Amino acid sequence: MVKVAVLVSGGGTNLQAIFDKQDLGLLPSVNIALVISNKEDAYALERAKKRGIETLVLKKEKGMAKEAYGEALAKALKARQIEFVVLAGFLVILAENFISDYEGRIINVHPSLIPAFCGDGFYGLKVHQAALDYGVKVTGATVHYVNAVTDGGKIIAQKAVAVLPDDTAETLQKRVMVEAEWELLPMALEMCCKGELK
Repeated sequence: MVKVAVLVSGGGTNLQAIFDKQDLGLLPSVNIALVISNKEDAYALERAKKRGIETLVLKKEKGMAKEAYGEALAKALKARQIEFVVLAGFLVILAENFISDYEGRIINVHPSLIPAFCGDGFYGLKVHQAALDYGVKVTGATVHYVNAVTDGGKIIAQKAVAVLPDDTAETLQKRVMVEAEWELLPMALEMCCKGELK
């Protein structure tokens, strides 16, 4: 099994999706060994604690350089022999020094079909509002490797989700999570840990 750290900033619904697939026996190669948040009140930390998984709060203090945060993050992961990193709603832009340390071993889930509605400033409800404003009929989610360009890494998997005429950003966000993110992320994680992707 591969030792995995999941980085989160909020409720941890994508983390829960991974746990749910583990409970079904669908992620035999995955060992979630650590959950890190930049926010001490992130509910994701509670989800991890309930399962006996180590948690860590690593705040990016005001004025702290991205590189310094990246070094602190890498130190925490290396101390625990973490082999693979999942960004699941982690709202800190990672520095290049951290990304290069874990090159090819960090994945992220983004709530659109990249290259649409992605990059700097596109996160959370903003992504779904942009899709609605543009008038697209199909959106979805993408799991991709993380590189130095926000949402710019190689795509691992995508799943399309229909946009309905009466959608709001909130209803669209929920459908994309349920139909795409919660299915794609655990599957992609297992593929990576099993060594099916290079």
